[in-house]
Amino acid sequence: MNEGEIFAVMAALVWSCCVILMRISGFQIPPVALTVFKGGAASIFFLIAIPVVGESFFPSVPARDYLRLAVSAVLGITIADTLYAAALNRLGASLQALAGVIYSPSMVAVGYLLFGEMLGNWELLGGALVVAGVGIGMRKTEDVKSQRDLVVGIAMAVSSHLIMAFGILMVRDVIREHSVVWISAYRFLIATIVLSVVGSLCLSPRRVFMGFARRDIWKIMIPMSFLGPFMGTMFWTAGFKYTTAGRAAIYNQLSTVFIVILAMFFLRERLTGRKVLGVILAVGGAIVVALQK
Repeated sequence: MNEGEIFAVMAALVWSCCVILMRISGFQIPPVALTVFKGGAASIFFLIAIPVVGESFFPSVPARDYLRLAVSAVLGITIADTLYAAALNRLGASLQALAGVIYSPSMVAVGYLLFGEMLGNWELLGGALVVAGVGIGMRKTEDVKSQRDLVVGIAMAVSSHLIMAFGILMVRDVIREHSVVWISAYRFLIATIVLSVVGSLCLSPRRVFMGFARRDIWKIMIPMSFLGPFMGTMFWTAGFKYTTAGRAAIYNQLSTVFIVILAMFFLRERLTGRKVLGVILAVGGAIVVALQK
């Protein structure tokens, strides 16, 4: 495995931990407020990290790239992250993970459309095993309240992955030329500001900033923001910086496997035979991809 692939696996692991914490936080904090909190906290983490890693707050980046990064932030964070949080509230962790199988195909499709990237036969086989594994391993949970919640939740989850894929890959050339830390700080700051303004106009400031007022659950929301938006984003972005979109997406898909395992321990979901088979297929698929160069 090269460094990009290692970063992609690490992104899957820390993001899975974040999803479990998001699910717990989502019982009390609505999607927009949850996204604003973790986006605001992540922005602070990234701004602190910039001088630590020796980067400039205002690097020499063309104005066109600043604009592209801003559009990417609105798509990939403001919109996609809010949809993801809303889907998680409706579906629960397991079904959200099942809907997340669209992630790898989305990255492969967008990577092909934007860059003409193709995967080899063995890589396609590995990706198919990952998708098959998570598809077999997931099942409907008691968290879904109605058929409408199921349909709307899946639509939100699928949409979030498609928008997220386009949002990150549309600026991959910029990511490869500049600091991952600075780019992440800029994207989260822009995305959080836009969501805060629009949310305050459409809802109310009190609802939008509810997460900051609920100090009783900061012990969950701060680690959530550090693991997912901060660490997960750096690993995720670095994965796309140092390997192809399709390969990074396949490794990222392992987050579904990790979510199943973590949900069993922290959300008390049963690990059934189907889930075990799904884990075996998905891990096997990742190994097939890892062995190809």
